[in-house]
Amino acid sequence: MDLFIIRHGQSANNALGNIKDRQVDPPLTDLGVQQAKELARFLMDGDIPELTDPSAANNKIKMRHGFGITSLYVSPMYRTLQTVQPVAESLGLDPTVWVDLHEEGGMYLNHGESRGLVGYPGLTRQEMATEFRSYKLPENVTDEGWWNKPHEGMASFMCRAERVSESLTSMAVEKDNVALITHGAFMDMLLKALLGQTSSQQLRFRHHNTGITRVNLRDDGALEFLSLNQVAHLDTDLVSDLSSAASANI
Repeated sequence: MDLFIIRHGQSANNALGNIKDRQVDPPLTDLGVQQAKELARFLMDGDIPELTDPSAANNKIKMRHGFGITSLYVSPMYRTLQTVQPVAESLGLDPTVWVDLHEEGGMYLNHGESRGLVGYPGLTRQEMATEFRSYKLPENVTDEGWWNKPHEGMASFMCRAERVSESLTSMAVEKDNVALITHGAFMDMLLKALLGQTSSQQLRFRHHNTGITRVNLRDDGALEFLSLNQVAHLDTDLVSDLSSAASANI
């Protein structure tokens, strides 16, 4: 299974000068919308290298048109729901909302000393269904929202990444080409989970907005990194916001 792990386009929070002004569930900026459109074109039309005979001693390379993505999964956060929209239209696929793909911490705002970290509900089922009609919604996207919990701690964050990693590994036997539209800090932790390194403090994977990491997952558990933080679909003036742990949930 080829797995494409993709960060969302630039959000309003990514463009902030002061993190104290962040929104709990920001939309894409105009730049983020343009990045999403370029991402959609690239995933549909981009040429990628493919080995003609992977077992041969001297591999020959040919170009395969498009990425052949067969399944799209997306975080329930607004910026990812927007990012996947042009991708879904280009590929003719209905995205599936996968709640576990949300960003570190969940839906929250830091209100400082007065109230601290406060959790928020997130988009309701009706709100998602109204704006994103073709998206497949799981049962845990409810009429009360999909979060409705306090801020997510680090232990829960790591367990969630490991849970997604295990699900992806079990999906490898299906031979699909799967794309996940998710978030910078979660991408870092998910890649660590795939490598069995969730507790590592020395390993970090950072991604620009709409940066693509491509991993081949085999049904025997082996994995091969084919690209990391690819932004070939973006002109230089469209590249933005290299993610880091310090900018989690923005």
